[in-house]
Amino acid sequence: MSTSTNESTVPARPDRTAKRRVLLSSLAGTTIEWYEFFIYGLASALVLNKVFFPSFDSVVGTLLSLSTFAVAFVARPVGAAIFGHFGDRLGRKNALVITLTMMGGATFLIGLLPTYATIGALAPILLVLLRLVQGLSLGGEYSGAVLMCVEHAGPRRRGLFGAIVNSGSALGLILSNLVFIAASAIAGPDFLTWGWRLPFLASAVLVVLGLVVRLKVEESPEFMQMRSDTDSRRAPIVETFRKHLRPVLLTALAYIAAGVTFYMAAVFSLSYGGVHLQVGNNTILTLVLLAYLFNSVAMPFFGWLSDRWDRRKIFLISAALLLPTPFIWFALLETRNYGLMLIGFIVLFIPFSANYGVLPTYFSDSFPAHIRYTGMAIGYTLGTILSAAAAPLIATALLAATGGWTAIAAYMGLSAIISLIAAFFLHEQRTTAQAPRSEPTATPTLGGEAVPA
Repeated sequence: MSTSTNESTVPARPDRTAKRRVLLSSLAGTTIEWYEFFIYGLASALVLNKVFFPSFDSVVGTLLSLSTFAVAFVARPVGAAIFGHFGDRLGRKNALVITLTMMGGATFLIGLLPTYATIGALAPILLVLLRLVQGLSLGGEYSGAVLMCVEHAGPRRRGLFGAIVNSGSALGLILSNLVFIAASAIAGPDFLTWGWRLPFLASAVLVVLGLVVRLKVEESPEFMQMRSDTDSRRAPIVETFRKHLRPVLLTALAYIAAGVTFYMAAVFSLSYGGVHLQVGNNTILTLVLLAYLFNSVAMPFFGWLSDRWDRRKIFLISAALLLPTPFIWFALLETRNYGLMLIGFIVLFIPFSANYGVLPTYFSDSFPAHIRYTGMAIGYTLGTILSAAAAPLIATALLAATGGWTAIAAYMGLSAIISLIAAFFLHEQRTTAQAPRSEPTATPTLGGEAVPA
């Protein structure tokens, strides 16, 4: 293709204002999505068993309530396949507007649902359906938000931008806990009557703000270039499974360590501290919030570092460090000393922040642009089923069987070994961190044409 033709089809490189708008949009969307996801998790453990499953005893009701939480994990790969396919064909921005609207709408409607006492068995059925919508939307939201940001960032900030978007998961967890605590304080004794609805209804404000920002962003320049390429594929999902199944499976396995660590620290530690260690719930909750606040700062640092040093090596080293750190974490938790317990969380979260911080760009660069949304979304969501969905249940079973934490730490270490092996075989399609400064506007070619950074 001639130079003149190439110049006419390559979209202009986004300016700094556009990049910042995309970064803000992606961070806001990811924070909102995870806020809504965690709000449901908190409510399922504390409230929904009483208002949607009251005909069962407390244990069975809680299990049924938590099962509705797990439903979303099953729906996430389906959402990843759907939104990944259309995100690769019709645009990242279009898919992300839909996912944020779906997630916000489903969360708001949960806050309006009649209870079991009002409409009987229809109440939990509607709850499950709305939870499925949440799972479908989250399956498409995360990867799309990452790609919009990374593909706008330019070759020397891809790692930083991806890590900032990933910090939205920590910010969403912190925000959901704070809003839940505030709603409990406002409603007081009426929390089970109407107070639990407040965090769900409040999501409407966040979604509107998120959509206002998201609708103003420009489409990904790499998608625009890929769409202008006459060789672009028309069936991304088919090609992903036919020609790129290996990186899909490797990304799923490489995610396992991060997924297990995230949910062990965010979910299992609450029950472990309260029941096994007999430490007050507020103490453990405060430790978790402080740990994730640290995480929200540490991840962008490691993302920044990955733009200056090989991010694959950072991922491999951090996965290796996640093998011994669970043993240190549990040993310090067992002291029941607040300061030492906090140090334990930080020790665990340093390699986790490095691993999860470089993951967005590392995974996205493992797929070619024309199937990147589909490949990354399916791989990531399959990884969540293999790790995050089962981690708290496996840990609880191991604690019941052994009476101690050693087996749980070994399980976390095993997940790190699996991720380490998978990452060893997972290679990026390109290396952007070392892009020459004299040529900042292009990266290796796609379909014979320079892809704008």
